[in-house]
Order: sequence, then structure tokens, then C-alpha cells
Amino acid sequence: MMAEQGHFNRKPRRRAEFIRPPHPLKAKVGSGGLSEEIISKAQKLLESSAADFAPLANAHLDDLTKAMQIARENNDPANNEALIEGILYPAMQLKANGGLFNFPLVTRTAKGMVEFLEVIDILDTEAIEIVAGFHATIKAVIMGRISGDGGEKGRELVDTFDKACRWYFEKQKKVK
Repeated sequence: MMAEQGHFNRKPRRRAEFIRPPHPLKAKVGSGGLSEEIISKAQKLLESSAADFAPLANAHLDDLTKAMQIARENNDPANNEALIEGILYPAMQLKANGGLFNFPLVTRTAKGMVEFLEVIDILDTEAIEIVAGFHATIKAVIMGRISGDGGEKGRELVDTFDKACRWYFEKQKKVK
């Protein structure tokens, strides 16, 4: 059997885990389907409240900034996993909430960051700089209120990060 290959043709060292909290409302109401009318109303509400994503996104971006600063100041390999997890959590939040608020470019960019963090060996200076690039891009998307996928520019942006991550892993191979 072939070994599992993850992102960037590398075996995952960790997995970003989504923990689904208990849903008290669902427990009270029970399970079952929703009518098309209710789903349509909910979708319209989400689409019309896209501007409300900025405060939530900025809170996660602030958490990401703090986690990167801690990683820059505390580059002890013994803390490597904790430092990566500190960055991974806000990245997962941005990934999950971007789609919910009609910011798929945020979701795609944060997904790239999560995939990168899942496979890196150590959180070195260059890895933190790649994460900082992801951060700056997401911040620009939020500040510019660029909803949707960003079109051709959005695809180019995602491709640029993919290349940066691949460059990082190629460089790591040469160091070893």
C-alpha cells in the first residue's frame, strides 16, 4: 500500500481538526429537512449580511497576527507543534467562515494556509513569512470587500501561494 501523500506531495504531519460543537437548537427541534422556502430565506440573509464578515474576519486575523508574533519570538523547536496549532486555529476559522459569508477567495486562501501548516516540519522564519503573506492577502480581500472568487486575479493569487509553498518545500529538500 502506498504511503498517504497530502498537500504539496508531502505526508501530513498534523490535521486541522474541525470540532463540531453540540447544537442546542437542533437538539430541541430534532432532525429533519427544511423547506425550500426556509433555505432560500436563510441563503438571502447570509448573502445580504456579507459586510458583517469584516469584524469576525478581523478578529481571526488579529489572532493570527498574535500567533505569528509569538512564533517569531519563541522559535524553540520544543514548542513547534503548539506554535503551529496557534496559527492553524485562526486559519481554520477564516477558511470556514469565508464561504459562509460569500468570501470564497478568503476560503481558498485560508485553505492553502491550512494545507501548508498541515505538512510543514518546523515553523521556521520562512514558513512564518509564507503565513504572513497569506495573512496580508486575506486582510486585503476583507478590507477591499472582495466577495466572490476574485476572478482571474483571485486564481493568480492562489497560484502564487501554491508556488511559494512549493518553493519552500524544494528549499527544505536541499537543506536536508
